[in-house]
Amino acid sequence: MCATLATMIDEVQAPPSHRPPSGRGRSRKWWLAAFALIVLVAGAFVVGHRLEQDNAASPSAPVFVTPSAPPPSTAAVPPAVSPPPKPTKTPMLLQAPGAVPTHGSGRFTYATTRGPVVGGKGRLHRFRVAVEKGSNEDVTAFARQVAATLGDPRSWTAGGQVRLQLVSGSDPADFTVLLATRETAGEMCLRGGTNITVSGRPYTSCRTTGRAIINLDRWRLSAAPYVRAKVPLVTYRQYVINHEVGHELGHHHQGCPKAGGPAPVMVQQTLTLRGCRAYAWPRLGGKALTGPSL
Repeated sequence: MCATLATMIDEVQAPPSHRPPSGRGRSRKWWLAAFALIVLVAGAFVVGHRLEQDNAASPSAPVFVTPSAPPPSTAAVPPAVSPPPKPTKTPMLLQAPGAVPTHGSGRFTYATTRGPVVGGKGRLHRFRVAVEKGSNEDVTAFARQVAATLGDPRSWTAGGQVRLQLVSGSDPADFTVLLATRETAGEMCLRGGTNITVSGRPYTSCRTTGRAIINLDRWRLSAAPYVRAKVPLVTYRQYVINHEVGHELGHHHQGCPKAGGPAPVMVQQTLTLRGCRAYAWPRLGGKALTGPSL
């Protein structure tokens, strides 16, 4: 554009050689020169302004960044070590919560599970497990607890006199362990010759021929001597299974051999400990625990 303007100026300032300048011509020439100069300045201003804008928009133009604080370190910071939580004690269950049905249908559901033979020597006794319908108890869970108790090395098989095996309800068996509501248990025990009534209601459990009958009240609520001594419900359940099955295996009631010592399992611990302390097993320290016959 500058070259074009210069050419225009040269063309304006170069008068034709054949035309002599006059006063009026000289005035017009100066006016044209002034106009050309104004156009030249204005063009230069426009060109400069555009160059300034282009430079500002150019990616090569320097960019000034205000310095900021360095980013925080990304190095792993070990978590704060907190002290280990204090162990909490599980509340000891003395009695099962909830209402206990006092009577059921009088009919029983038999467990279908089978177990191994427990014990190395002696006569084999096969047993079934059943729960009264309407007792709100699970027969499989009950069978599991009975089998675990009778299979414990502190139970009856460790003496080498007897072997035991859990069989299905459809299998032949020598005896059955039944869990019954107190009304049904009272009727069944009375028919077998044992009155389990205490203070006007069926209270204890019993054994009749071929049956170890566990009273549902005791299974869920334990017995007064155990509750007073704060002995867990699970221990009472082990006791009552061993006691009633002990009757089926030919054992009779016994007394306390030593005051303050563990009670033999054939003590009627549901009613009294006879000066002993609660103990759920026929054996202690690898030996049979017995007391005087009653």
